[in-house]
Amino acid sequence: MLELYLPILIFLGVGGAVGIVSLGAGFVVGKLLGVYNKPHIARATPYECGFEAFEDARMKFDVRYYLVAILFILFDLEIAFFFPWAVVLDEIGAFGYWAMMVFLGVLVVGFIYEWKKGALEWE
Repeated sequence: MLELYLPILIFLGVGGAVGIVSLGAGFVVGKLLGVYNKPHIARATPYECGFEAFEDARMKFDVRYYLVAILFILFDLEIAFFFPWAVVLDEIGAFGYWAMMVFLGVLVVGFIYEWKKGALEWE
């Protein structure tokens, strides 16, 4: 029984070794090139989307940003349920098909509600 876990253990070992070797190589090359000790004006400046920050970092965001983000996460994650459903559709039959249609109906009603409320509009 335990021999079934050997490939997983090998995979974890190789993955861990690759990660450690990559980090170690980057550290050694950085030390050899002296990257860590060279002061540079670009390292001293804050980086925010490629340009200097023009407002305080603690400013309030518009609530529409959060609405769009939540909607994206909601519909993006719900679409992920289609993949396992499509794989087992032959096994679950008509009940599984109609259960997914009800699920899709709820999603469409929610999408239409958000559309009518103007949550998808950006000014």
